[in-house]
Amino acid sequence: MNITTRTTANIISLVLLTAHLLGCGSTNTVSTTNTAKPNIIFIYTDDQAPWALGFTKQSAAVTPNLDKLARQGMVFPNAYTTTPVCSPSRASLLTSKYGYELGIDDWINTIYPSLTRYEPELGLNPSEITWPELLQQQGYYNGLIGKWHIGYQPEHHPTQHGYQEFTGFVAGGTKTANPKLEINGQVKQQNGLTVDILTDHALEFLQNHQQKPFMLSLHYRAPHTAWLPVADEDMQPFEDLDIQIPNPNYPNLDIQRTKTMMKEYLASVHGIDRNIGRVLAKLDELKLADNTVVIFTSDHGYSMGHNGIWHKGNGHWLLKQDPPATDNIPKNQRPNLYDNSIKVPLLVRWPNRVAAGTTNLSSVSNLDWFPTLLDIANMPIPSYLNLRGNSFAAALFNAEKLTSTDYYAAYSTLHQSITGMRMYSDGNYKLIKDYINRGRDEFYNLTQDPQESTNLIHSGDPNIQRFINRFDNIIYKKMLATHDPLLSKVFGADNE
Repeated sequence: MNITTRTTANIISLVLLTAHLLGCGSTNTVSTTNTAKPNIIFIYTDDQAPWALGFTKQSAAVTPNLDKLARQGMVFPNAYTTTPVCSPSRASLLTSKYGYELGIDDWINTIYPSLTRYEPELGLNPSEITWPELLQQQGYYNGLIGKWHIGYQPEHHPTQHGYQEFTGFVAGGTKTANPKLEINGQVKQQNGLTVDILTDHALEFLQNHQQKPFMLSLHYRAPHTAWLPVADEDMQPFEDLDIQIPNPNYPNLDIQRTKTMMKEYLASVHGIDRNIGRVLAKLDELKLADNTVVIFTSDHGYSMGHNGIWHKGNGHWLLKQDPPATDNIPKNQRPNLYDNSIKVPLLVRWPNRVAAGTTNLSSVSNLDWFPTLLDIANMPIPSYLNLRGNSFAAALFNAEKLTSTDYYAAYSTLHQSITGMRMYSDGNYKLIKDYINRGRDEFYNLTQDPQESTNLIHSGDPNIQRFINRFDNIIYKKMLATHDPLLSKVFGADNE
């Protein structure tokens, strides 16, 4: 499965039109007449790459439980996040607004005050409406277990945003083992692997709230670095493996370091998979599986040697010698909006509603979850909300239904490097602009170059330049429509 490209929209449209004219109904269409409120489990990993799933055959990943989940539900290979770093992505997930609209452009920093900004005051404003709040109003009991990272002050706490119950950590990270977690409002020392402990609490939540509609957000800390320690059984598949890396011929790539890091990363992913198996088994034990929507996705993607870097949007060079620094970019950093940073895994299982073993090629944004989850819960979208995303519920019920084929992303790095990046792709071509560092603009032909290895921004091909100009205009209009503060910062006008 190719996670960076899709069949062109024109070909897909022709296929759909032909099927319609022939009167052929899709064999992947499932009845949508059930009006009961299903339970919802929203599993959200941290730094999870779509290529780190066994069934994609794109890495040495061993994920039998996620592979099974994919077989039992629908896979979205073109899911993405609107920003490739933690805090703004998580804020967008809950509000269906861009991070810059919420005043959260980059990850919220309270750990490293030596970096560009120290931000204990930042967080998700309690005036913002979230989908957990609306689910709660409709009778759902909501719990969040795991990572928050959208604010540290009491007014930013998960319980101020629609969660009746919180067990986890409000900071950006915690230790891989023996973490301190907030439980019932008290911070307590826990003993064991963090991924196992969070799952223990998730199983307890399911046991305690099985008699009423519930929504459980299970936000794993893994596979965020540091990856070790992991359980012996999670490292075992990779212990003696001469692991393959995605781009061993990248100039000056530190191959040995890449292999070591990939092994540890995939072991961390295996720990997630093992624990998701425990969650799914608990649903079977409690006889809840048939009325529970299970969603697996992540806050953003990840690189591990891809394009010569590791990490996400705030990538680090993985070379034997780093390139020279520039005015705003330290030599060890490569801030980016590569697809490997913004594409995320997405699996949805909903027995008897979503056809098993199906794939939908729609471009699905993290902004789209707000209206989609309301649709899943049979709730109307309040007219007073100004959501940036759109429901893709129709795609869940028909594998051939395309709800979107393009995607837009924004990332203003504020820590270490300073950028102002905005990006648009129609699925075939992609333009990235850096309004702070004009020499960093990029344009890629994703159909011919899915690895984004050849920047065509200075191409002499007039067709390429027409695409660049058209995409540039699309980005500018999107910035205007969303009152992007980067406009006034760059152009010195409010651009209303």
